[in-house]
Amino acid sequence: MVTVAAAALMLGMQAEPAKAVRRPVPAPWGDLFGSGQPRGLPRLRGTQHRSAVPLPKPRPAEAPAAEPGQPAAEEPQAPAGTRKPSEQAAPAPQPSPEPSVCRLALTDAIAIAPSIPDIHGAGGCGGEDLVRLEAIVMPDKRQVAVKPAAILRCAMASALADWIRTDIAPLAQNLGSPISVLDNFDSFECRGRNRVVGAQLSEHGRANALDVRAFKLANGQSISLTDRTVPRDLRENVLHSVCTRFSTVLGPGSDWYHEDHIHLDLMERRNNYRICQWNVYDPMPQVAPLLPEARPAEAPPREVAAKSDAAKSDAAKTGDAPSDGAKSEAAEPGPEKKPATKKRRQNRRF
Repeated sequence: MVTVAAAALMLGMQAEPAKAVRRPVPAPWGDLFGSGQPRGLPRLRGTQHRSAVPLPKPRPAEAPAAEPGQPAAEEPQAPAGTRKPSEQAAPAPQPSPEPSVCRLALTDAIAIAPSIPDIHGAGGCGGEDLVRLEAIVMPDKRQVAVKPAAILRCAMASALADWIRTDIAPLAQNLGSPISVLDNFDSFECRGRNRVVGAQLSEHGRANALDVRAFKLANGQSISLTDRTVPRDLRENVLHSVCTRFSTVLGPGSDWYHEDHIHLDLMERRNNYRICQWNVYDPMPQVAPLLPEARPAEAPPREVAAKSDAAKSDAAKTGDAPSDGAKSEAAEPGPEKKPATKKRRQNRRF
């Protein structure tokens, strides 16, 4: 019995230090989060965690009530002089360029030519101060339509309007009907001269040229400037007028690219050099000329034939006929002379 009691006492002494080790040690800052449990013990499932975060104070009764449709709290205003990123000012629009002197002079009383944006194409094509010439207004308010409308520089459009109003309108009146349409064969087109690939840029590519084929009158008559059946004096009057106003005029006779229209432009050259190449051809004969009739037998002999026959008879009587050597020398051809040829004019292409 004594032995059993001693063994039990020894086991109890060993268990007491182990319990002391497992006993939780209270934290020095106490129950900071108000969990009510000592630190170190596992939290039981199903228990609620009470937060110690302070709640806002209740709204006082004397505070004014918020109006409906307004937020309960207003956002804090930014300091003066600052803006939010979403409220940054948009970039100010660039001021439009002031109209040129030509644009101010080319009013609706002279031509219907609205301005269009500048064109800057490849290879130097395009230009500035461009207009779309739709019609030319006569002094009596009639309009001469440009069909199709031509895209030109303002200076070229102004020169065309002045040409039609001052020179062509009186010529058309002499034909018994006013002019109504200007036939535009080509105006602005980004291309080389005569549409040759790799050629120098044409004045058409600079919006500085117009190709004219014909005028149309109010009575329906069409006057082609390259038609030989059109009276020659009329075509010559047009030739003199365009060569006076434009720096380049190309038509029939300049090259085969301009046989069916007249090219007009205001190309600037050194010393104001001008080119006017337009041959006004005569009308073609309506009936082919007949071959001459055979000489009648009763016609008197010609003087040349009579002299040659008398010389031969005199030489036979005197025996002064040329010898065989003389005949051979006379028959021997001398150095062949080439017929004179006219130096061909170098064609200028536009």
